[in-house]
Amino acid sequence: MNELEAGELRQDRLASQRAIDRAAGSRPIPGNHVLLLQDGPEVYEAMLRIISEARRFIHFENYIIYPDRTGRRFAEALMARAREGLPVRVLYDWLGCLGTPGRFWRALREAGCEVRAFNPFHPLRPLRAFNRDHRKLVVGDGTHSVMGGVCIGDDWVGDPERRIPPWRDTGVRIEGPATIAMDLSFARVWALAGGQLPEEERAVDVPPAGDTAVRVIAGEPGRRRTFRVLEYLTAGSARRLWIVDAYLLPPADLSEVMTLASRDGVDIRMLVPGASDVPLVRNLTRLGYRKMLRAGIRIFEWDGPMMHAKTSVADGLWTRVGTSNINASSLIGNFELDVVIESRDLAMAMEQQFRRDLAGSFEVVQEPRRAPRVLQRVVPSRLTPVHTGEYAVRRRSGREVRQRAVIGARRLMNATFRSLFGPASVVLVALGALFLIFPRIMGIGLGVICLFVALAAGIQAWWEELP
Repeated sequence: MNELEAGELRQDRLASQRAIDRAAGSRPIPGNHVLLLQDGPEVYEAMLRIISEARRFIHFENYIIYPDRTGRRFAEALMARAREGLPVRVLYDWLGCLGTPGRFWRALREAGCEVRAFNPFHPLRPLRAFNRDHRKLVVGDGTHSVMGGVCIGDDWVGDPERRIPPWRDTGVRIEGPATIAMDLSFARVWALAGGQLPEEERAVDVPPAGDTAVRVIAGEPGRRRTFRVLEYLTAGSARRLWIVDAYLLPPADLSEVMTLASRDGVDIRMLVPGASDVPLVRNLTRLGYRKMLRAGIRIFEWDGPMMHAKTSVADGLWTRVGTSNINASSLIGNFELDVVIESRDLAMAMEQQFRRDLAGSFEVVQEPRRAPRVLQRVVPSRLTPVHTGEYAVRRRSGREVRQRAVIGARRLMNATFRSLFGPASVVLVALGALFLIFPRIMGIGLGVICLFVALAAGIQAWWEELP
């Protein structure tokens, strides 16, 4: 490479950096030490270490906190620090923790923790129910933090004694000034939940702890920050873009950019769950496979209990880790938290982990169906999970084999339309029958629902206009 080409490459890189900074709404924060964490056991140990070593305060925020063994483990750790007199703030999402009983939160409060629920349902503001706090964050003293896709529950640790593997997930531990931005994002949502942080828990001067610059993307409803960053990362990728996502339903604009990048020669690979805790989203994801495959995008399905990570790695340089799934609800409607890091070492570690994950996955390929020649153009191809020979087959425990055999009959594409449209048809038939049998009652009920929604929407619109 001559000097002119090297100069052009540097200019292109600076342009990409500026574009990502503007899209993220933040500039890179230098001086951090970043550690990549894989799966719940690693993430939980890092979180619990922050809780045990904090000396000034603890800020704990998570979308789901189950009242199971793992949830009780965290509750006991938080309560122990609160009893020592340390300020402990716990923020949970009302919808995500709907199944967690009130006694769980009462125990935390009685121990001295301040606990708040984000956005509980309000009958006069039903539309706000779509805005959730989907973040997963622990901050200690404003200097150390752990964030990523891991909620608090036994699913993320599995059961080694019964040979049940944990859900696959990714997080990062950050030490240094970037934690200030993490804590400011917590303070923003804490205020929306009705709390105010005292001055002694505000941002402080944090000394450098490493040489890594971190961009913190505090996603908020309607701001589309992570959406724009993903668009720029995709459009700017020159060689490869590897994505892991738990609930992949890319908006049309982002899908189009991915398609164009793939057709331009970028190696785009998607790793998604093969078996999901939300089968409807998995089935909707599969409906978009053919379009992506036609564009040259490679799709892999994880052959494990659940792939819950939300990561991207581009050109062996850019790494994104966070809570944002690639769907409209997450990218546009929720409070999310992601980091984008420009580091070849971290990107290399992420790519190595991606390759290991592919070793436990099937690649989805298209195969032509048997049909008369005149119909072959209109008959959709068959989507088949295969091992290409590029990756080793993962050995599974006997229990996991039995669990996956139960869902094997409706695996992959063969049951997609049935599992998606079957329940919809049953619901529509039931509603149609009720309208025919009880037309007056159903009509009155529908009218009441319409009036209630209109009234609630009007009141919310009026409140939004208030200064």
